[in-house]
Amino acid sequence: MTTNYKAGDKVYIIESNKIVRERTIVRGYGDLYVIRFDNGGGIQIKVQRLFGSEEEAEAETNLPKPKTGASRKNTASV
Repeated sequence: MTTNYKAGDKVYIIESNKIVRERTIVRGYGDLYVIRFDNGGGIQIKVQRLFGSEEEAEAETNLPKPKTGASRKNTASV
């Protein structure tokens, strides 16, 4: 994981423990960085919550992978 981000770098964060979003670094100092949202807002965030690639961020989400080809049976009783 890269921890030396500069203003203008693209990073990825995990929102709500499941959604990976790309954000832009505004500035950094110590282990804190200010990131900019698409709507113009921003937050200060610790470097541990920033990822250099989308794949790194997705690997940190603890969501189960979707099953493919499995059909759901109706188990409801009448």
